[in-house]
Amino acid sequence: MVAALIRDGRGRVFLQRALPGKRHAGLWEFPGGKVDPGETPRAALAREIAEELGIALGEGGMAPAGFADERGGEGAPALVLFLYTCDAWSGEPAALDGQEWGWFAPVDLAALPLAPMDRTLADRLFQAPPG
Repeated sequence: MVAALIRDGRGRVFLQRALPGKRHAGLWEFPGGKVDPGETPRAALAREIAEELGIALGEGGMAPAGFADERGGEGAPALVLFLYTCDAWSGEPAALDGQEWGWFAPVDLAALPLAPMDRTLADRLFQAPPG
């Protein structure tokens, strides 16, 4: 699985809510999806974002930001989510799959109900260091 940490010019982060019937239905998450056979993670991410949101990500503008994993269980497979920062993109986001979406200040992510792997990544990326 791949996901995008898309930021706007004000430093806000783009999130969408998982649709009903999906693994994390109703929870906020970084947009993205599955890597198809023969695809690179960056190409898969560009394709998924174009299909879901109608915006174009430049593969050269993607940089690895981290990863998180989730154990499987109750018929669900284990997953690994690779997150890429995406500061270079074009177009205006649209909910092509009907999902709710929004821009959020990093400080506001702590109060949102995030999918488990997205929570792990957000906490790693945006929590202030101790001390």
